[in-house]
Amino acid sequence: MGSEIYRLRISIEPVVLLLAFFDGLYVHILTDPGRAPEAPSDWVFIAPTPPDGMDAYIEGVRVADSPSGVVAVVTLGVEGGDDVLPIFVGFEEATSIARGLDATDIGRPLTHDLLLDVMEELGSRIERVVVTAIEEGTYIADLHLETPRNEVVVDARPSDSLALAARTNADIEISEAVFEAGREPKGKYAELDDIRGLIEA
Repeated sequence: MGSEIYRLRISIEPVVLLLAFFDGLYVHILTDPGRAPEAPSDWVFIAPTPPDGMDAYIEGVRVADSPSGVVAVVTLGVEGGDDVLPIFVGFEEATSIARGLDATDIGRPLTHDLLLDVMEELGSRIERVVVTAIEEGTYIADLHLETPRNEVVVDARPSDSLALAARTNADIEISEAVFEAGREPKGKYAELDDIRGLIEA
């Protein structure tokens, strides 16, 4: 039913036994340490807190002219929704995301390709990317990695995270609070030029 058993003995009675499973936490308090708990009626199940992440996908990678030059924006859509979350990124990062989506091979590996090659050589893989927060107008993302030892969460820029996800088909998630704070109508960005037009020019 589960994987590991954790036992915690506090300084005074009763004794608390914890069973950690993939689907939650089972807790049993022993008022009589000499009596083994009966299963499963003596155990209390504590369900895990459900994540508030929304399944997302890269809806588009576009560019627009501005007084300071060309501006690139990645729009993230969510399943069953009409709005998108726009994330403005650097032109090079946007180019890398588009190339990842198209599986474009340009010969020698670029930075994101090299990082993936190193990860694969070390036996790791990207499990998912989560846009977790927005701080002073800057989006924050977590890169969830599966390594030979355990799962690791790395703080990363959304642009780098999305470039890696585009190359691996890793899941993309957005915090519901972040999406609600930054969502905009998809049509607002539909008229912008696809970045591929500039890459191929």
